[in-house]
Amino acid sequence: MRTYLTALILGFAAATFGAVAAPSLAPQTTTASAVTVKVTPLSLSGKSWEFEIVFDTHSQELKDDLMKTAVLVAEGGATSAPVEWKGDPAGGHHRKGVLRFNAVTPAPAAVELRIQRPGEPSPRAFRWPLK
Repeated sequence: MRTYLTALILGFAAATFGAVAAPSLAPQTTTASAVTVKVTPLSLSGKSWEFEIVFDTHSQELKDDLMKTAVLVAEGGATSAPVEWKGDPAGGHHRKGVLRFNAVTPAPAAVELRIQRPGEPSPRAFRWPLK
């Protein structure tokens, strides 16, 4: 009975507040040009949406400026620029931080975070269904 009530409360909260179900928030990882980028959505509800970004390499300096090279793309093509980066500064072989965007409203059916890395021909794309 307790499990049923917990599920019922969580389902109501998700429907009421627009929260995204946990399975759709799974981390995604890409590796190209000897650099691994891992993106984990931390929150895709409320007034701001946050993504944890982790860069890892052993072959080059990580000079990415995510405030200039990242964009959030809603289904349908509307784009949003980030509003804040809280994390390691440019440089080094390992970087980690949180990239924050203003919430996309109305909430789209899916969202994609694109990161255009220096010297790479196309952006890295990380996509999550929201509905």
